[in-house]
Amino acid sequence: MPTAYFNPPECRRHDMGDGHPECPQRLAAIDDWLIGTGLSQALQYVDARPADLKDVELAHTHGYVAEIGAMLRDCAERGERCAVDPDTSANPHTWTAALHAAGAAVQATDLVIDGGADNAFCSVRPPGHHATRDQSMGFCFFNNVAIAARHALDRRGLKRVAIVDFDVHHGNGTEDIIAGDDRVLMVSLFQHPLYPYSGAVPKGTNMVNVPLPPYTRGGEVREIIEAMWLPALERFKPQMIFISAGFDAHREDDLGQLGLVEADYEWITLKLKDVAARHAKGRIVSVLEGGYNLQALARSVGVHLRALADV
Repeated sequence: MPTAYFNPPECRRHDMGDGHPECPQRLAAIDDWLIGTGLSQALQYVDARPADLKDVELAHTHGYVAEIGAMLRDCAERGERCAVDPDTSANPHTWTAALHAAGAAVQATDLVIDGGADNAFCSVRPPGHHATRDQSMGFCFFNNVAIAARHALDRRGLKRVAIVDFDVHHGNGTEDIIAGDDRVLMVSLFQHPLYPYSGAVPKGTNMVNVPLPPYTRGGEVREIIEAMWLPALERFKPQMIFISAGFDAHREDDLGQLGLVEADYEWITLKLKDVAARHAKGRIVSVLEGGYNLQALARSVGVHLRALADV
């Protein structure tokens, strides 16, 4: 079956202002690359539905969902932009975009579990992995991957899932949500020190955090993954793999100083597919996180999708 591709148009309407790196053009660049290379023809495009707030509350507190919802709906009603933190803001479309980003991840999870697709990629924004149980930060409002993982466990009855995060920034929000939940193994790598200046000391025993110094290149990253991620994943035997797919560790991306290139993202994806084939019936849901150099982002998503789709 083809790889499912979720690309809700609502996610392009969220805008944090001119010059902000987390911009609507990110999704446009990916789409243009997929069309220009012909890769779009190998994907199964699926319309996304907004998330139910009860699903969002699988990862976030009821109070936080109510508070951020009231703030974002007020922005929409007033037709104005509102500041959430020094680097995160909302416009009148943010609430709808955030619900569709989370909804795409949940819907992709259901589609893959039900056998409607081998795997899925969600080309969505706002990203999610900095959103904690009760706080938005770092361009993120809802933690899309954590919501989807908890949906797989709490709603769909899986016993073990893995979350893999290769964004250049530590997924502190995901760690906050799943720390101590033995049904979830989180493996991640990230530049350290770098925003959000966390992760060097894991919050729980169910995670393998790999802080990397600036200018670490792909060969070293591959060795670390072979030595640390893959043995942990083999021992855990996840029934489904979720990927926080941030591509800002690319050497051309100015928001970090790591040195990955497209071939590294392809290699990582293929390694994860091998694990999924052995333990998870091939089930993978990948959700876009960072990646701010538009051309590097588009190329990197392209090789990630080619690996997922076997084309």
